[in-house]
Parts: sequence; C-alpha cells; structure tokens
Amino acid sequence: MKYQSQKVAYWYILAAMALFGIQVLGGLLAGWIYVSPNFLSELLPFNIIRMIHTNALIVWLLLGFFGAAYFLIPEESEREIWSPKLAYIQLIILLVGTLGAVGSYLAGIHGGREFLEQPLWVKFGILVAALIFLLNVSMTVLSGKKTAITNVLLMGLWLLSLLWIFAFINPDNLSLDKMYWWFVVHLWVEATWELVMAAILAFLLLKLTGVDREVVEKWLYVIVATALFSGILGTGHHFYWIGLPGYWQWVGSIFSTFEVIPFFLMMSFAFVMVWKGRKNHPNKAALLWSLGSSTVAFFGAGVWGFLHTLHGVNFYSHGTQITAAHGHLAFYGAYVALNLALFSYAMPILRGRMPYNQVLNMASFWLMTGGMAFMTFVLTFAGTIQTHMQRVVGDYYMDVQDSLSVFYLMRFGAGFAVVIGALLFIYSMLVIRKSEVIEPGPANPVPGE
Repeated sequence: MKYQSQKVAYWYILAAMALFGIQVLGGLLAGWIYVSPNFLSELLPFNIIRMIHTNALIVWLLLGFFGAAYFLIPEESEREIWSPKLAYIQLIILLVGTLGAVGSYLAGIHGGREFLEQPLWVKFGILVAALIFLLNVSMTVLSGKKTAITNVLLMGLWLLSLLWIFAFINPDNLSLDKMYWWFVVHLWVEATWELVMAAILAFLLLKLTGVDREVVEKWLYVIVATALFSGILGTGHHFYWIGLPGYWQWVGSIFSTFEVIPFFLMMSFAFVMVWKGRKNHPNKAALLWSLGSSTVAFFGAGVWGFLHTLHGVNFYSHGTQITAAHGHLAFYGAYVALNLALFSYAMPILRGRMPYNQVLNMASFWLMTGGMAFMTFVLTFAGTIQTHMQRVVGDYYMDVQDSLSVFYLMRFGAGFAVVIGALLFIYSMLVIRKSEVIEPGPANPVPGE
C-alpha cells in the first residue's frame, strides 16, 4: 500500500461485500417466491423482498465505486486523500441510511417508486454523503497529479451524484414522473456508471498488464465519447409507452442501437491490453474478473439490450421476463463483476497479503458467471413464451405465469449457483491463512505496488 489513506477503501469494500451477501440471498428468496408464490406472503411480502434485493444491489455497487475511488485516486494523484475523516463520516452516513431504509421497508414505509423507494430523510442522507465524497475526491485530485483515469472517474461520479437530485422530483403527472425517474435510473446505469466502469477497468488493466499509460488513455477517451453519445439520447427507449411524444420511438431506437458500441469497445480494450501487456502479474483472479466483466457486460448490456430495444419489438416485449434477463446479465457483467475485480486486486494490497485463495476466487467467478448465464437463457426463453402467449395470443397474465413455472424453477437453481459463488468469493477475500501474510519491504513488495 503506497498511501496510508488508501486504508479507507478497505472499510468501504467490507461494507460492500456484506451488502453483496444480503443482496444475493434476497434475490434467491425472491426467486423461490416465483416457484412458490405464497411463501412468506404474510410475514415478508414479495414487494418488500424485491425492494431489499434491488436497493442492496445499488447501495453496495455505489459503496464499491466509492471504495475504488478512495483506493485508486491516491495512486493516480500521487498524494494522500484530502480528508480520511470525511471519508469515514460519509461511510457512516451511507450505512445508517441503508439500515434506516431497510427498517422502513420492513415496516411497510416506502416511497413507492421502483429503485427510489427510500424515505425522504434517507434520500437527503445519500445526497449529503455524495457531496462529502465529491468534495473529498475533487480536492485530492486538484491538489495532485491529474490523469485521464481520474478525470473520467470524477466526471462519472460528479454526474451520477448530480442526477440523484431527480430522485426528489415526484410530479403528480405519471408521464412526467416516469420521465424524471428514468433520468436517474437510465442515466446512471447507461451513461455515468459506464464512465466509472471505464475508469476503474483502465486502472486495473494498467496495473495488471503493464501497458503504456498513453495507450490506455486513448482507448479510455474513445469509450467515454461513445458512452455519452449513445447513452444520453438512448434514454428514449424508456419513453416509448409512458405518454411522451412519438418521436422518442425513433430517437430511442436509433441511439439505443449505438449503446452496444461502448460495451464492445470495453471488451476489445480489455483483451487488447492483455494481449499487448508485458507484465506477468501474480494476481490472476483480478485479471480474470476484469476480462469477465467487460465480456459479460457486452453480452448482457449490449447484445441482450439490443434484442428488445427497437420500438417495434419493445411494443410486445417490454415488462416481460426478457427485460429481467437483460437486467440481471447487464448489472452482473458491467458493475458486479467490475467491483469484484477491483476487490480482488485491492484487498491483497490493503491487507498485506499475497494474492490469496486464487483458486477459490476464480472458482467463484465461474460459478457466478455460469449461474448468471444460465439464468439469462432461462429468463429469455420464458420471456419469449410470455410475449407470445400474453401479448400476441392474449392469454390471461396468471395463466401465462403458471405455464412458466418450470422456467422459474430453473431460474431458482441458477440463482442458487450464484449465491454459492458469491459466498465463496467473500470467503476467499476474508479468510486468511498464515502462509499468506507477508511483510512488505524492498525485498518482498506487496503485489500491485
């Protein structure tokens, strides 16, 4: 560890992994309710379980992004974090807000807007935490060395924090409500989060492959340009059926088609950097997660997103299990796997260990990725049948759901594999063996330094 203040990232990563475990267990429970709809229906209704599942996902990914920033910005800026104390205060605010939100959901108190169900005081807490974070990292970068990686990372983090303001706007008009809602949800995951993803991926590949910084930076700026060009107007593919003007059908269809490009470039970027790399880095697990993230993101966000983004197709498929297939694979590839790549790289350095339990770590990659891929295929088939029976033939919704029960059972099995993989990953990160502890020094440097 080059800078003492990087230790802040350790606690963010621990908090993120704890919420990651809760999130996948909540998803497994929700998956079982699809198989047995009355399971826990009185004690813990499905809508509350789903809120916990989706909110835990968003919060732990954000904690991972914040932890990544506190880990990589000191190295890129070549100076300590401006105020480690503020970073810890930010973490406490986020964790208190998370516990408060979960407690509110269990008590039946929520805002009712999907993904933005948090009570108003929690939303304000998140905003305060975001402002603290932006002040901290911006002051660190401004007083240190500037690089393309920190520039892109800060751009993504500033934009995602500013877009959170739309979470407070809840007009009475349902069309306007959904429009502002998508300003947060879409412009986070299909614009600003892509910038964060590109910056973290660039940092990891720089460290793991040894490729010249100039090469990485050129790729990074091209990816950023295509992500913003396609992602902003690509929001239009959510505007087809919510009461907005008809021209959004064409704007959304055209620019959504371009949204495949940045994910294809990120996948190409990752493999080209490894191919060009001169460095035989000992942390093979972090490299596997980095390559896996870019590849699965291309298929989940790019290919599966394109499958139903054109308005002529979306007219029949929106809101079906095809949407669920795309959402699960896209989030897993683009953001879950990326955070796990960063954790796999940073934790040995933060804990003064060799790259540890790599076999278990890589086994967790294949379990989670295989489970998520199978889940995606199952949901895609289920969604195709659902689209035909419900939207074309006109069968009743619940009759169609009964016909899909075998797919939901297979989805549960796939989810079980994902949970086992997730728990295996957390175990490989946290359980230490004596032989893995090293004393950093000139003769025995920590891998990654």
